[in-house]
Amino acid sequence: MRRHFGEAYAESWAKDYVISGLGGRTVEQALAEGVAAKQVWQAVCQEVEVDPRLR
Repeated sequence: MRRHFGEAYAESWAKDYVISGLGGRTVEQALAEGVAAKQVWQAVCQEVEVDPRLR
């Protein structure tokens, strides 16, 4: 996420942005609840246009 959003914005986005593909949770919430990082990243990629090289 840092490579896509930048250092400061990635942290804020992970904390505050609710993703429907994660069951209405933020990245931080999903990871804290044991969702696999790969699954979280896939949900992020579906939510925003991530450069295919970073997927």
